[in-house]
Amino acid sequence: MYTATVSTIDDVIAQLDKIIDTECARKSPLAYFPILYRKVTLRVKQGIENNEFDNNARMEALDVVFANRYLDAYRCLGEHQPVTESWQKAFDAAGSGNLLIMQHLLLGINAHINLDLGIAVSDLVGEGGVLAPLENDYNKINAILASMVSDVETRITAVSPLFGLLEKYGKGKEDLLVSFSIDVAREGAWLFANQYHASSDRNDCRMKRDTVIALLADKLTTCKSWVLKALVGTIYFFETKDVSQVVTALTKD
Repeated sequence: MYTATVSTIDDVIAQLDKIIDTECARKSPLAYFPILYRKVTLRVKQGIENNEFDNNARMEALDVVFANRYLDAYRCLGEHQPVTESWQKAFDAAGSGNLLIMQHLLLGINAHINLDLGIAVSDLVGEGGVLAPLENDYNKINAILASMVSDVETRITAVSPLFGLLEKYGKGKEDLLVSFSIDVAREGAWLFANQYHASSDRNDCRMKRDTVIALLADKLTTCKSWVLKALVGTIYFFETKDVSQVVTALTKD
């Protein structure tokens, strides 16, 4: 049985604020993903208040269950307890010192969408519950995520002046860094949710999925093409390394 560490969407926002402040003070790139997540959560809260979802109460419940998977992983990191491989990859990357801002964001998205979301959807409806009634609202929350990612990409240019080159010259390459798609991740997460929900051995299903998503994390941080590798290196060279400046850029109204 899933045990929530926060119980309302306002609790989620408050916890994300604490994480951002903590990691910013530590000068850690782990501050970046919760900034994006906070934007998504605030937009979901607004949508609930405006009755944009088919079932607004259920949407808040899903938001909370989903967020707790990230919050619990972050808590385990601080307490030196084991986390999923997918989140471990994202957390370890913060100390690598050679990744783009966008790579840190994508590692968080990879773990949270590709692994956590399907589990959260299944946990919400409970054993024997039906997933289908959630699909429409599920798609709406992911559309919000996609729009927030686009907003953050625009903001990144303030601290990464050559970031636009990645899309311009990286398009068409098979490398996951430039081909990663929120829409594809969303569709895969929904398929996994159904697979996980119907599984007779959910622990095994979850562990196998985690292994696959952890491998995707490696592909998000490793460029196969020497051209792309050189491009990423150039973008990184001119990118702001000051975490507080990046946080300011990403949070600016």
